[in-house]
Amino acid sequence: MTSQDYGTVLAATVPAPSIEYSTLSPMLIVFGAAVTGVLVEAFAPRRFRYGIQVVLGVAALAAALAAVVLLAGTSETAVSGAVAIDGVTLLLQGTILVVSILGLLLIAERGIERRAVARSGPGTWSRAAATAERGGHRTDAFTAQAAAVPGSADEAAADRAGAATTEVFPLTMLAIGGLLLFPASNDLLTMFVALEVLSLPLYLLCGLARRNRLLSQESALKYFLLGAFSSAFFLYGVALLYGQAGTVELPGIAAAIAGKPSDDAVLALLGTAMLSVGLLFKIGAVPFQSWVPDVYQGAPTPITAFMAAATKIAAVGALLRVLQVAVPELREDWRPILAAVAIATMVAGAVMAITQTDMKRMLAYSSVAHAGFILTGLAAADEASVSAVLFYLVAYGLSTIGAFAAVSLVRGADGGEATGLAQWAGLGRTSPLLASLFALFLLSFAGLPLTSGFVAKFAVFGAAASADAIYLVIVGVLCSAIAAFFYVRVIVLMFFTDPPADAPRVVTPVLTSMVVAGTAAATLVLGILPQPLLDLTERASTFVR
Repeated sequence: MTSQDYGTVLAATVPAPSIEYSTLSPMLIVFGAAVTGVLVEAFAPRRFRYGIQVVLGVAALAAALAAVVLLAGTSETAVSGAVAIDGVTLLLQGTILVVSILGLLLIAERGIERRAVARSGPGTWSRAAATAERGGHRTDAFTAQAAAVPGSADEAAADRAGAATTEVFPLTMLAIGGLLLFPASNDLLTMFVALEVLSLPLYLLCGLARRNRLLSQESALKYFLLGAFSSAFFLYGVALLYGQAGTVELPGIAAAIAGKPSDDAVLALLGTAMLSVGLLFKIGAVPFQSWVPDVYQGAPTPITAFMAAATKIAAVGALLRVLQVAVPELREDWRPILAAVAIATMVAGAVMAITQTDMKRMLAYSSVAHAGFILTGLAAADEASVSAVLFYLVAYGLSTIGAFAAVSLVRGADGGEATGLAQWAGLGRTSPLLASLFALFLLSFAGLPLTSGFVAKFAVFGAAASADAIYLVIVGVLCSAIAAFFYVRVIVLMFFTDPPADAPRVVTPVLTSMVVAGTAAATLVLGILPQPLLDLTERASTFVR
């Protein structure tokens, strides 16, 4: 056999890997950067690690975003059908990458602690950290030594030495890789692997706060334990669906259900219910929302911002794919249940937010309420609802990361974050620009016109109305009115109340200020000129089956 004949036979028998690799390039870039980051932690000198990790992370995310843009219009599967690259996947991955770039900038911020300590003087949180700041060391939001007991001599020594936990960067990149794979998974085992890959780094990151270490570690433990339970439910659902269909591939499950009588799908219904528990936990829907306020409050604020935006986007995308691709034949069975969960989530999130006195907890319950609004669109279960949900995720993700970034800029007398609502009194007088931008985020959450939140709610309510789910629209409008009350309460507190004697100070570091300004601009632009994004989401609302 000649070399030419051998090449012909080889080409005919071995599939060309370049096409498959190109469709997976966004995820491969991010996972490659994560592995490289681990090697940097192992071999690079300590003083160079921070700069290398920041440049590596931002460059990899930007390259992955460019790869997503280049894949526009792709509709195919890869890795033997385990990964689906279609319009929904690419739009969700693009949104996750944009939010992740903003989140990575917040994680990389080292100017907040330095400015806060310089203005307030050494506080009770850590005199060693304050000394390190004045000695020229620039600290971030993460503990200097994660293995040290909070408040111990070892932690104080690490603070004085200006140590930094740069491991947060490869951990974040691993989580982002899992987030990208989660909504792209076309079989349940791949989806479970993605769920664990994105979850395990987040469990660690939640416990690494520089301040309030015990609260941070408590939140990480709660998140880990409840996440383990939800993963068990997910695997139980996978087993039941496999028992029904004989396959874990989503299109195969749909074909197996369609080929049997409707009364012979008990295992599929139970499996879908169990599977949904794991996904609704990540979304933060009732009754699986109990971890949200505690974890959002205790985690470092950059991680809270990243989780609140990116994790919800990926989890909703995964649930959307399961419902639309794997079990569309059971639509009449899961729609009423999903509608009930949406109603409970909207009501619980809106009502519980009213009682909160901590800003991060209030935003956490606001996130729960928004999960209910998103589920309202999912319950519509038609093509229009897919486009509406995609738009909502983009608008919600940008506004949420901007709101938490703004919270991190308001610092108390000890240099720590001023998250108590009473501390925000008069902020509109002492720092009118930041207060105005934060008010814009709150008005968007409330769904007022000329903001992205209004267009997003209008889209999901319109989809629910077109699917004859008027009751969801009524409940959603009432819950939006309740939510508007506590949003407006904060605005009144900032602009129409006298500041306290120990009024908090506002710091303006470069990276976080850029994130706040950029997300505020996006919130306003998407509210005034939403049509280009609406058109994009409509074109992207397609699944490869």
